[in-house]
Amino acid sequence: MASALSVLQRIMGGTNWRHFVLILVLGQLLSLCITSTSVLSNKLAEYQNVTLPNFQSFLVYALLFIVYMPLTLYRLGPRKVWTNIKRRFPWYIFMAAVDVEGNYFVIKAYSYTSLLSCMLLDTWTLPCVVILSYFLLRARYRWMQILGVLLCLGGMGLLIKGDMDAGKNYKAVDAVKGDIFMLIGATCYALSNTTEEFIVRKRPQYETVAWLGFFGTIINGVQMGIIEHDRLSKLVWTKEVVGYTIGFDLVMFVLYTIAPFLFRLSSATFYNLSILTSDFYGLIFAKYMFHDKITAIYGGAFVMIVGGLLVYYLFPHAEPDHLPQLIGFRAQLPGDMEITGTAAGRRAAEASGSLRDMEEDISSSDSPAKMSLSDYGSIRNRKSSTAHDGDAVDSRR
Repeated sequence: MASALSVLQRIMGGTNWRHFVLILVLGQLLSLCITSTSVLSNKLAEYQNVTLPNFQSFLVYALLFIVYMPLTLYRLGPRKVWTNIKRRFPWYIFMAAVDVEGNYFVIKAYSYTSLLSCMLLDTWTLPCVVILSYFLLRARYRWMQILGVLLCLGGMGLLIKGDMDAGKNYKAVDAVKGDIFMLIGATCYALSNTTEEFIVRKRPQYETVAWLGFFGTIINGVQMGIIEHDRLSKLVWTKEVVGYTIGFDLVMFVLYTIAPFLFRLSSATFYNLSILTSDFYGLIFAKYMFHDKITAIYGGAFVMIVGGLLVYYLFPHAEPDHLPQLIGFRAQLPGDMEITGTAAGRRAAEASGSLRDMEEDISSSDSPAKMSLSDYGSIRNRKSSTAHDGDAVDSRR
């Protein structure tokens, strides 16, 4: 008992609570974004009685491209942008393609299968991300991380149980088709999240999102023209439709902007654990918009999910110390970086400057850089006239 207590004290004492609160808040902000997009999509469907997933997503990708591509060109310069993309465009195309299809299949699944089936099958993203992170990113999970994942899934189970008891469900039009669509969409989300985590640990956030917007606009635009052309021509543009569409796109823009930072500060696994609370926030919306009742089981589910996030965080993190050298990333190019999730690296980053400062330093450098967050402090120090060659901090010592 005493030894177990000492282990717990050592874990709690070594926990960076400031960092945990930061990623917890970011995760819940993204969870609220997902809830908001669901509410806005449902309200949009109520007015027109039609779902247009490709059209809604097209505007989001276009906005990401319009905002972040000029920033990328300004920060890196056209020559560096061209050098990077011609070597790595297959990864950006893949990330955009699975993201587009994930959005499409998940939204379509709600039209065919039951609500509870969608909620249950959507959690398939989480084990997929864990498996992909293990093999693609070389993340190594401890028993506490596995326990945290199970606690979060248990909280999700309580949410589903609460919905079943309250009778919040609708009949499936084509259950098999809808379930298959949801599984495909959840798998695509896992592939997109893991790929984006890998890229954003190597490249600046604004560049990653810019190319996601560029290729996403093309892929989604072609798909929209083929699938939704007739329905778009019949759409009546009332002020409600315009308002809900703009609201949806702005919320999604915020989600796509913040998510890469959470991937970098924690992981795709932590992100997917965090957004499990989106169904709980949906219940709060339902209470005030539709006067639904919230029972104690929902509060217990929320506490269980947040508790699972804390348990997942307590032990040394599962984020990789060294990313694999995948095709296109084997040769170091201008602006490259390797940002690990180690606690020492995070402490050095906090002491040295903000994440934005780090990206400015790396993107303005003419030489390739392979670094962790812990090495960042040495870059900032070398800019000072009092810096010495031995000032660098190595988190891998």
